[in-house]
Amino acid sequence: MEIRCIALDLDRTTLDGDGYLPEENRKALEEVMEKGVQVVVASGRALSTLPAAIREMEGIRYAITSNGAAVYELHTGKCLKQYKMTEESVRRILTLTRNFPVTYEAFVEGEAYAPRAYVESPVQFGASVRAIPYIQGTRRPVEDIRAFICDHASVLDGMDVITGDRELKTRLWQLLNAEVRDVYITSSVAQLLEISYKDAGKHTGAAFLLDYLGLCREELAAFGDGDNDAELLAFAGIGIAMENASVKCKESADCITLSNEACGVAHGIRNILKL
Repeated sequence: MEIRCIALDLDRTTLDGDGYLPEENRKALEEVMEKGVQVVVASGRALSTLPAAIREMEGIRYAITSNGAAVYELHTGKCLKQYKMTEESVRRILTLTRNFPVTYEAFVEGEAYAPRAYVESPVQFGASVRAIPYIQGTRRPVEDIRAFICDHASVLDGMDVITGDRELKTRLWQLLNAEVRDVYITSSVAQLLEISYKDAGKHTGAAFLLDYLGLCREELAAFGDGDNDAELLAFAGIGIAMENASVKCKESADCITLSNEACGVAHGIRNILKL
């Protein structure tokens, strides 16, 4: 069946390692949009943190954000679909992780909040050096993130648990899956456990948008690199993982393209999808 929609993860997929949109990817996206193919964002990022290069492309009209917790019409800012975490699950997460060496991020109405110490020195908490400009340019610093989350427990789009300890991250993932109701847990980068309402996920955001646009899943192609993209790639008619993708993401894909640094999105559009 003809591909009529492309869902794009951003970081380490459509964007290069410094968070910029390569010119080759831009050209390929503009070419397919001129042919009538709908291009949509499918990102773990909150709305306010989407890069200007993506938001300003006239043909990109929709964005699945916060790992599917909210779907927006970009040029109007209208929220088409949204899931909020339950207050019970938010407070349970804070209780269960209270005695571990972790911190948090919180997402409210498309805005990202993080503790000032994390914003000022992300690498101390496990972030990569290349992620520093993104984190410092998109997070609103707060002095007491646990208090902030408690105050906004009923209105969170999602929250992240941050730890630079890979073993602890795995343990906490298992603990929260077992002990917290009504949550969807995934991860896009090493230091984050990304948590939202149980019905979220990029794949559910894509399913909603396809229905909204009158399309079917066989008409969808999707690109991604992380564990949080795996379900989306499995859902799509054609799922394309980057060469730099995680094992889980590659296992869920139909095809592998070049890495994000080698403009794998452009390569996939032209040589795999042949659009």
